[in-house]
Order: sequence, then structure tokens, then C-alpha cells
Amino acid sequence: MILVFIEVREGKVKKSSLEALSEGKRRAAEMNTEVNAVLVGHNLESLAPDIFRYGASKVFVLENSLLSRYSPSGFAEVLFSLAGEINPEIILFSATAMGRDLAPRLAAKLGVSMASDCTQTACKDGKLEVVRPIFAGKAFATFILKSSPQIASLRPNVFPLIDPVDEQAEVIRKDAVFTEDQIKAQVVEIIREEGTELDVTEADIVVSGGRGMKGPENFDMLRNLSSILPHSAVGASRSAVDAGWIDHQNQVGQTGKTVSPNLYLAFGISGAIQHLAGMSSSKYIVAVNKDHEAPVFKVSDFGVVGDLFQVIPHLQEELKKALAE
Repeated sequence: MILVFIEVREGKVKKSSLEALSEGKRRAAEMNTEVNAVLVGHNLESLAPDIFRYGASKVFVLENSLLSRYSPSGFAEVLFSLAGEINPEIILFSATAMGRDLAPRLAAKLGVSMASDCTQTACKDGKLEVVRPIFAGKAFATFILKSSPQIASLRPNVFPLIDPVDEQAEVIRKDAVFTEDQIKAQVVEIIREEGTELDVTEADIVVSGGRGMKGPENFDMLRNLSSILPHSAVGASRSAVDAGWIDHQNQVGQTGKTVSPNLYLAFGISGAIQHLAGMSSSKYIVAVNKDHEAPVFKVSDFGVVGDLFQVIPHLQEELKKALAE
């Protein structure tokens, strides 16, 4: 059996968790087993129907009012108890901030190894085979984990959703029993940058700027461009973040966030290896830079050698026309 952890943020199931569930469903079909999902928190049972639509045979709802907010130790404890009870062969997470925090904690409690930020999975001899980037994305390694359960986190925006179906399945509600002193830490508040709605790791389109933007005021050009494009977010290179032009949560790269959008627009970004490590898995990359020798062009599907301050206004106008049709 494959178990998938479903992340909930602000009362909604995260799309990246449904991607992990969809991939679990594909692998479960190959392994002749079922895929189940688990929700951890308080008053989450109403979310189960959305999860059934993406392949879950059962949804385990681990309830405790102490878990209404994310607690690393609390969530790991109840997942550890569930794993000991149902003995899944594989446990999948999405490689979001929460998944990257929770999956290794659970692996440590279970005494097993795990593979993080995987970009491919397959079934080989009844085991899960995963592929993940190493050496800042310059190479890829293939793993089959020997320990059981196999635990892996999957990179968001890489694995396609299955076609949803209108099906109902079994909801198994369990009271998560533990004491308040077992909660070592807890998220008490999430503070978003004003005007920020979508995280770059979840966006279908990322509009990024680098040192070539020349100042913080010019990032409004990228925000305006992003507002035209559906399901998009604004990103940045480390140089722009270090200069204080934009918040660190927007940083894409080895020391920022790893993104895999359908389209990555890079304006005024030279393409240092640290930045490329965070965005090279994008499906399509379009770069605009005055330097025709900028490294970013080596990974781009389409490149424009020109002044971004001239290119962006024209691009906005054309996009408005195209989307209005």
C-alpha cells in the first residue's frame, strides 16, 4: 500500500499534494496495490471528497485540536503511529516547505532512509525507483531505497494530475492521542508579503528578475506582467534579493526555492549556476538579457538579446491582446 501525506494550507488541500497522490496512484496501479491518503489536523473530514477524486482508496483523518496548526513533532508523532498500524510499503510527500520538514522527521522516527525532491518515479521489481537532482542539478541520481517503508518527497509542478473522477471511498477517522507537552514547536502565524498570493513553487508561470532590473521600483513591471498571466508568481535571483529589491521568499536558486513551472520568464538574469539549479527543470524557459553571452541563454528555449525595459511593455500589450481574444 502507498500512503500519501496531504498538506492543507488555510483550509484548502495544496495542489502539490494532489500531484503526489496522482503519482502514487500511477505507481500503485503498476504494483497492484492501492494508494491511500492521510490528513492531519482538526475538522478536516470535509476535504476528503476532493482527495477521492484523485485516486485515494481510503482517507485517514488524524484528528486532534492540538494539531489545528502545523507542529513538526506533533505531525511526525501521529504519522509514526499510523505507519506502525497500517504498515505502508511507500510513503510520499510533496517537497514543499512542510514536506521537506516533515518527511525526514518521520523517516528518522521510523529508522529508514528517504529520497527528497524527486523528479521521476518508476516501479522496478515491486519497489519504488526514484530520480533526484544532485550537485546543484548538474547530474541526476537514481535510487531504490532498501529500507521499508520507502519514503520520498516529490518536487511540485513536475508530476501531472490524473483526470479527476467522481468517486467516493472510505474515510477512516482516528483520534490522534498525545499530550500537549509532546508539542515541541508549532506554527502560530503565517505572514505573507503584502499582495503576494501564490508561492513561486506552486505557480504555473514564474516571472523572474535579476540585477538587470536595476532597482526595487522596477519589479513593479514584473508584478504587472504577472497580474496578466494566470496562475503566475514573481521570482528573483539572489543578487536582486541581496540588494534588498525584493523579499527572500521570492528567491529562486540553490539558496532559495526550486521551481518547475510550465514557463519561466527570466528578465535581466545572467544565469549563474546557483540560479540555474533552482529553475532548470522548468518546462520552457524564456530569457531576456542585453548580454548575448549570458549563461542563461544556454538553458533557454527562447532568448531575446535586448533591453528588458523595452521588451516588457511590448510583451504586456501583446499578452493583453492574446488573452482578450
